[in-house]
Amino acid sequence: MPNKLNTAQLSPTAALAVQLMQIPSVTPDDNGCNQVMIDRLAALGFTIETMRFGNVNNFWARYGQSGPVLCFAGHTDVVPSGPEEKWSSPPFEPAIRDGYLYGRGAADMKGSLAAMITACEAVINDSQTGDEELAGSLAFLITADEEGAAIHGTREVIDTLEKRNEKITWCVVGEPSSSERLGDVVKVGRRGSLHGKLTVHGVQGHIAYPHLARNPVHQAMQPLYELTQEIWDQGNEVFPPTSFQISNIHAGTGVDNVIPGTLEALFNFRFSTELNELIIRQRTEAILDKFELEYSLDWKLSGLPFLTRNAVLIDAVRSSIFEVTGVTTTPSTTGGTSDGRFIAPTGAEVVEVGPCNASIHKIDEHVRLADLDELALIYQGIIRRLLLPA
Repeated sequence: MPNKLNTAQLSPTAALAVQLMQIPSVTPDDNGCNQVMIDRLAALGFTIETMRFGNVNNFWARYGQSGPVLCFAGHTDVVPSGPEEKWSSPPFEPAIRDGYLYGRGAADMKGSLAAMITACEAVINDSQTGDEELAGSLAFLITADEEGAAIHGTREVIDTLEKRNEKITWCVVGEPSSSERLGDVVKVGRRGSLHGKLTVHGVQGHIAYPHLARNPVHQAMQPLYELTQEIWDQGNEVFPPTSFQISNIHAGTGVDNVIPGTLEALFNFRFSTELNELIIRQRTEAILDKFELEYSLDWKLSGLPFLTRNAVLIDAVRSSIFEVTGVTTTPSTTGGTSDGRFIAPTGAEVVEVGPCNASIHKIDEHVRLADLDELALIYQGIIRRLLLPA
């Protein structure tokens, strides 16, 4: 796609972000986006290992052979653009207006990917021309399956690394973590996510003869309401209380004179470290069993809660943000899931540091141009504090 921006007038980080954003890498197709990053990292001396699982392209890149390992993790896939006619400019033709870069992937998360690469370029080039030497290794874990099913992406790359005992010490995920301004919030953990699919079995019949049928909609109302009113926990000093939300209910044939035979309800728990999967399942089923329903219940665990307490990593992140922006950052565990849920169980310490998230997944997604350059400097600071200690 032709570039309508004069990237020669942009900073290296912004220019790379534009290059990545021009590629319509709608999940799970990276559409060549991974290769752009691979070429830049290979030129720096990274050893590149491509890993294709299912229909997903991933790669693992490493610079250095010794530990500790500081890994930058992220995804090149983006969500669909939605109705293109509603965008102020085509979603895959990046545009600059009033100091902001517009286009799908600007904030989530091609701007972060660009900042990661230019940060590594700056640090490695300095170390190669000076007397400093990295006290450890840099790595990249990049997938094109974060916005989709998240089955053949980071999860499988981590499984591969674990099988050969290749460990990540610290991981910086480039998800858009900031709220009002760059660096005001970083994610130091995430809640767990547990999905449920409830099927209530009734007896289909004519709506005029309810005594010959059993209406699963009527049967499900009270237990579903009780689930919504249950106080699952109070949270703790780092996690908000566990939440239960019904996302979809379906029953019936689409006509108005048939009592449905089944009702399906989809729901989700976002849970804190106060609970675990087994306890949630037991308490849910106990509530349903009180009402003598005939039901089946399928569970799917998307991720366990995790929390980073490592002072070395958190101090490096906080100090780098303050040095670049003057902002005192707030650690948070709110929001949805990220691929950090697959990395943290290996023992890696994980934080999410990225641009403002107000426009992600929306029409006219954007990022402040100046934030891209500051984000690259923040990533540089993290590298220097962890791998070039004074």
